[in-house]
Amino acid sequence: MNRLENKVAVITGGTAGIGAATALLFAREGAKVTVWGRSEKRGEEFVRSAAGQGLDIAYDKVDTSDFEGVKAGMKKVYDRYGKIDILINNAGITRDSTMKKMTVEQWQEVIDVNLTGVFYCTKAVSEYMLAAGYGRIVNASSVVGLYGNFGQTNYVATKAGIIGMTKTLAREFGRKGITVNAVAPGFIATDMVAAMPEEVLAGMKAKVPVGRLGDPEDIAYAYLYLASDEASYVNGATLSVDGGMTV
Repeated sequence: MNRLENKVAVITGGTAGIGAATALLFAREGAKVTVWGRSEKRGEEFVRSAAGQGLDIAYDKVDTSDFEGVKAGMKKVYDRYGKIDILINNAGITRDSTMKKMTVEQWQEVIDVNLTGVFYCTKAVSEYMLAAGYGRIVNASSVVGLYGNFGQTNYVATKAGIIGMTKTLAREFGRKGITVNAVAPGFIATDMVAAMPEEVLAGMKAKVPVGRLGDPEDIAYAYLYLASDEASYVNGATLSVDGGMTV
């Protein structure tokens, strides 16, 4: 349908899982896509795989927890295409542990990537979007950011923080032609999840009213809607894509 025809999109954490599914979908919908990630090998492999499907996707090595690197990365995309229309803040990590056992390093690493990284990327891209008077920013929250989760104090804190950040940025940027929204995925069948023991997967599925784990494409389509002009009146929302877990 080319819902993103001639749009320029940056997708962080875009070389695997949900990010990769989103990049492929956006490219099929007509966007000029650049994916960011910390593994150059994985990025190059993904670009080759996309090319094999007839899709032209660029990869830049960017660590979203490094502000100078983020600024340089945004400038590189702008210089490549002359604009940046869409930012998907998808990058995220986990370092799970109970509060009793969680180290300061585990806390800080997750905060740096999942929360501060979203601030860095949004701040860097806003310069270009504000000048253009147009932008779509979509942030990855999580179902656990809505109700918490045992052993994930650091991760949950970032995902709940993203919801608050999204609402605030929506108020600040809305009048400037820029919408800011969030997606809160539930249990998604990424490679990491699929490697879990079958009994663990069965327990996860049992908690989902639709009776299955989500696919990365389920989240990619949510990102697509919020990044498209069809969602021009959606601003400050958190869209739960979780099979009904939060009902």
